[in-house]
Amino acid sequence: MQVDSEAIREISYDANRAKLFVTFHDGDRYVYVGVPGEVHRSFLDADSKGSFFAYEIRDQYPYNKVEA
Repeated sequence: MQVDSEAIREISYDANRAKLFVTFHDGDRYVYVGVPGEVHRSFLDADSKGSFFAYEIRDQYPYNKVEA
């Protein structure tokens, strides 16, 4: 889902595997593992996606860069 954010272009979520995919405007894409569904919903509802990401996701869950 494309989002209105200065830093983040797209957010997608795999509920079966609790994986959150975040694509930034520079094209880099990361997968965050073990993210609960309620965190994903709060992320989508946040007024500032960048701030929510920085405080609630970035350093809270293990992640890997997704290579094209």
